[in-house]
Amino acid sequence: MSSCTTLLCALLLLGLSVEASSGGGGATSHSHDLSGSELRRVYNSPVFKAERLKRPLDGQSVRIGPLSHSGVRVTLADGSQWLVHKGGDYGVSSNTVVVAARHMSSAWQVVRTLDFQGTKNVADFVAVGGTDYSLFFDNCHLASRRMMGQ
Repeated sequence: MSSCTTLLCALLLLGLSVEASSGGGGATSHSHDLSGSELRRVYNSPVFKAERLKRPLDGQSVRIGPLSHSGVRVTLADGSQWLVHKGGDYGVSSNTVVVAARHMSSAWQVVRTLDFQGTKNVADFVAVGGTDYSLFFDNCHLASRRMMGQ
């Protein structure tokens, strides 16, 4: 099975049950914001703008370097925004997940913005984020930097 097909399957499972700490102040469960054809549409949509973001760790009021959480908010042609981020046990088949940006708290702050002009799609960001999580070797910060091409 190709890696793109594997990731699509992972996202479809993700659409059924997403556990993502997107807020700041506790993990929140967002049960299937998207599923089926709508999830595939987002997954295959071109990304026009990407913003690398950071926020304090859950339960903390400030972000201090690596003692924070990071992800990438992507904006699609239709103006919709999605947070692609990684964390231990965030997803069902992959620890890099996609959640609607409306679930983000105000604690997120933009670190860097890039214009991708539709040259990459959401699937590319998920693939670069990777399926496995390791606090020291493949964490949210490393994944979000890779997504931004840093």
